[in-house]
Amino acid sequence: MRVSFRFAFILNFLAFFAPTAWAQAPASNQVRAIAKEAYIYAYPIMEGYQTWRKQAVDDKAPEYVGGFNKFRHYSEPFTPDNKDIVTPNNDTPYSWAWLDLRAEPMVVSVPAVPKDRYYVMQWIDLFTQNFAYIGVRSTGFGAGSYMIVGPKWKGEKPKGIRQIFRAETEIVGTLTRTSMSGPEDAANVKALQAQYKLEPLSAFLGRQAPPPAPALTFPPYEVAKARSHDFIGYLSFALGLAEPPDPSEVALRKRFASIGIEPGKPWDASKVAPETLAAIDAGVKDGQAAIDALAAKTFDTNGLFGSRAQLKNNYLKRAVAAMKGLYGNSIEEAWYGGYLCDGSKPSVVHFSKAALPPGRFFWSMTMYTLPDRLLYANAINRYAIGDRTKGLRYEKDGSLNIYVSNASPGPDKESNWLPAPAARCSLVARVYGPSKAAMTGKWKLPALKPMQ
Repeated sequence: MRVSFRFAFILNFLAFFAPTAWAQAPASNQVRAIAKEAYIYAYPIMEGYQTWRKQAVDDKAPEYVGGFNKFRHYSEPFTPDNKDIVTPNNDTPYSWAWLDLRAEPMVVSVPAVPKDRYYVMQWIDLFTQNFAYIGVRSTGFGAGSYMIVGPKWKGEKPKGIRQIFRAETEIVGTLTRTSMSGPEDAANVKALQAQYKLEPLSAFLGRQAPPPAPALTFPPYEVAKARSHDFIGYLSFALGLAEPPDPSEVALRKRFASIGIEPGKPWDASKVAPETLAAIDAGVKDGQAAIDALAAKTFDTNGLFGSRAQLKNNYLKRAVAAMKGLYGNSIEEAWYGGYLCDGSKPSVVHFSKAALPPGRFFWSMTMYTLPDRLLYANAINRYAIGDRTKGLRYEKDGSLNIYVSNASPGPDKESNWLPAPAARCSLVARVYGPSKAAMTGKWKLPALKPMQ
């Protein structure tokens, strides 16, 4: 009787506790589907993480900016030696900063700039969403101070602050761009960048600083882990800095939790059943295939970059955006388009006078190598060409030809020549302050045609 009683007790115990847990555990096909969804969601987060960790955390990395809450300015255009991000532009020297908003908000102050000087401070959260803009298009040419706050901050707008920008994540960054008319303009750009100021809210108000936020352990980034079931560790870490979740993602977070994705919680694959890991890995492959498929047929940026409201939670497009050009501007700030090319096959882009790139500020076309999508080193050190290129020659009827080739197209065409690698390459066009026609797709880039 005693043995039977104990046996019955154990059965009752298991019946009471086990079914709930087992009922919540997804089957392998569900795990695979959720992993695919989660990987697509995580892809831009991980692409961003490998950039900002080097810049703000890894003091041994050449990209290190000096830690959080500090600017690092580049007063010269990018060259092929700069490898901080893929598809960098060569028009506007960059200023980078990453903010840790956990202890208190940060205040960014900008100077007044002349009407012929373009600059933009694009503010990006950990999801790679553009949540705020400061610059000549968005806030004007005048001086001002703006406050960047995290998702948990509560308070009123202090005196002296023009606007408050709220982020969904506790760590955010800015990719600030300041226009340069040429190498001789470098000193002016440097002087302007020196006036971009970052300071904690307490310092801005002249008050005592609050206690510092707890120290964070930033996991090293490894590509192999990011492309396997271990992507869950990176995503869980990032989501720990994005609390509370946006209301539109509450259900999504619950699905993610069912395969071990929990904000701020460590991920230990050794404690997960092999069949579950195999299903997650299959989902990762499915997710990467979906990203690659959409990327292969995406040739302009309409709808790729922007805020959550603009992107409408289209996570696949957000992933493709990170693959095509991490930290691209929202469409109202800059229009992007381009071509796949081959420098061994001389080509030309012909703009009629009526169809020149319609930008309020300026436009350019930049050459990149493939597959790394970095600037192409060439003998004349020309990495981009556009309406500010000195000596650019227009035809008598006002039209414009841009020549794309590895070898010189000839002395009479070199003023309009953009050197290209003698292999597959990527030619990216940018229009700053695009017209409505560009934003809506009514204006399009002309075709890249073989030179005659």
